Amino acid sequence: MKEKEFSKKMVMPKKTNIKYCEGLVSIADRYELLHQRGIAIWFTGLSGSGKSTIAMALEKAFFEKRKLSYLLDSDNVRLGISKDLGFSKKDRKENIRRIGEVSKLFVEAGFIVLLSFISPYRADRDEVKRLHEAANLKFVEVFVDCPLAEAERRDPKGLYKKAREGKIENFTGIDDPYEAPVRADLCLRTDQLTLEEEVAAVLGYLECNHIIDVQCLNQSDSNRQNAQEIKSGASV
Repeated sequence: MKEKEFSKKMVMPKKTNIKYCEGLVSIADRYELLHQRGIAIWFTGLSGSGKSTIAMALEKAFFEKRKLSYLLDSDNVRLGISKDLGFSKKDRKENIRRIGEVSKLFVEAGFIVLLSFISPYRADRDEVKRLHEAANLKFVEVFVDCPLAEAERRDPKGLYKKAREGKIENFTGIDDPYEAPVRADLCLRTDQLTLEEEVAAVLGYLECNHIIDVQCLNQSDSNRQNAQEIKSGASV
């Protein structure tokens, strides 16, 4: 058998003789142990809109409030479980499918999962949402809304410049579409809000909808300092 054919067989196993293994510790047991409910918070938007910046600030805020959270960032994922994927529509779809499955595992374990992905195609995001809701897991979609002109002005990684010069193909917003959410749970206009306001908006949404008791909007000097430190970094 050729190596390529063998590799393909290994990557795409048949589903015969596979059965889900139910453990002795339930999801509810884990939530009770951690004193929190698992949830996926999915940040979608253009490159440079501020997705990762907000997610990092939230991870720090949750840590300070003794809430267990974890950031899954697109670049980090592409260095690991998706390092074999490119940026074609087919590969983007597979990338989001993989991270959706990883997110589901984290939520079942009781984590507050912060997911920062351009995730340009609406159908792919909707499929991840259905995956979580079918398992009775909470999923919140946050549209990090930033005009293309502003995202391109920021261009923290210099990617827009390269895309305009033809050095990068299939770049979202330039020669590949971005399909904005139709019914996002929360919309953040990052060209109009400060990072502190963006973090407060997410925490406020979670608390007001009784998703997480974060006792959120006590704007301490520490929280302001954290927001300022992260905002000084690149918005992605």
